[in-house]
Amino acid sequence: MIKKIFTVLVYIFAFIGFSLTASFFAVKYGLTNTSGIIDQQRDSFISGGKVSDNTTSHTDGYWDTLPEWNTIKEAVKKDTAIINKASKDAGVSPRMIVTQLAVEQLRLFYTERESYKKFFEPLKILGSQTQFSWGVMGIKEETAIRIENNLKDTSSPYYLGPQFEHLLDFKTTDIKQERFTRMTDQHAHYYSYLYAGLYIKQIEAQWKRAGYDISNRPDIIATLYNIGFVNSKPNPNPQSGGAEIKIGDRTYSFGSLGKEFYDSNELLDEFPR
Repeated sequence: MIKKIFTVLVYIFAFIGFSLTASFFAVKYGLTNTSGIIDQQRDSFISGGKVSDNTTSHTDGYWDTLPEWNTIKEAVKKDTAIINKASKDAGVSPRMIVTQLAVEQLRLFYTERESYKKFFEPLKILGSQTQFSWGVMGIKEETAIRIENNLKDTSSPYYLGPQFEHLLDFKTTDIKQERFTRMTDQHAHYYSYLYAGLYIKQIEAQWKRAGYDISNRPDIIATLYNIGFVNSKPNPNPQSGGAEIKIGDRTYSFGSLGKEFYDSNELLDEFPR
């Protein structure tokens, strides 16, 4: 009996080890990247070409009538003070941060249905990711590292100035663990919002240096938030796009859903335009 139990345990741990290894290489080589609208639009977005979005521009308020949105809204209200602090520190509009948060949470609530029903909806809390993307804002580790590096690289087109250089300084020598902890803490979301705000600020700085002001384009900022630094190519005619997001019986792009929230009256008292 002991031998059988030992054999079973060996197989279990071997399977866990294989799963973790497979997950690592899947992330490393981009096998977990979301295919969808952004994959079909990336080249045209970067070059500034005109592309028809495969989604329909919904303006009938469908997403904000759903119970999932009510859960998100109540949870976001709890973080009003901390979002405003992060936005002030990053130098961006708090509503622009919440725009990315709203889309990330809607996407998460519709892909993690079991977690939504067991935890998010009953407790009225935001979903915090800990695997391929981190925290309530869904930021990948490599993106977080790039944001940190941009703060100190004076030659970078994303550089924001000396007043921002030490915003993300670490307090311990175990930077990897500290970064993970600060971004995935379910009870303290400040760093998730700060990283997101700094990403937005850095992207805006890059485009402004190239001669294009996108600070008043929530659709473009949401698209760039979704597709990342590597695909941020300033041009005179950027197109809204992003990963395909299915909400109920509707399909949006990340950029179009972001604009829908930003232009709506939802959370307008807490986070005005």
